[in-house]
Amino acid sequence: MTLVQVQPRSTHDTAVGRMVAEAMDTAGPQVCDDMTVEVALSVMASARTGHLLVCDGGGLCIGLVTHAQLTAARDGSAYSDRVQLRDILGDRGPFTSPVTTMAEAAHMMHHSRLDALPVVDEDGSALGVLALAR
Repeated sequence: MTLVQVQPRSTHDTAVGRMVAEAMDTAGPQVCDDMTVEVALSVMASARTGHLLVCDGGGLCIGLVTHAQLTAARDGSAYSDRVQLRDILGDRGPFTSPVTTMAEAAHMMHHSRLDALPVVDEDGSALGVLALAR
């Protein structure tokens, strides 16, 4: 799991720089990693969202899957109706913390070419999603 770490900041720095907690959206739809791609696409369409938070059997956030990822997996030559989200997610993360500054999160998203980033607490539970404005 890749978690963006931040160093404690002075009161002045915190007042000037917005934190992720101030800008994130609520967690939204969370699905289990054993869900199939087809069902996830259906959930995504019903929720009218471009991404889903994926959790393991213990309820911990293990990543985020996008419509583009699901579509690419479904259209791939190795696809079957048994492909689960855990099969296409790969490594855990990246994630960010609610106390990360927006500047740090924006840098990470730009560097990693991400449109959305899960926000998790210190235990790995999903708190929300930081998404680029469209």
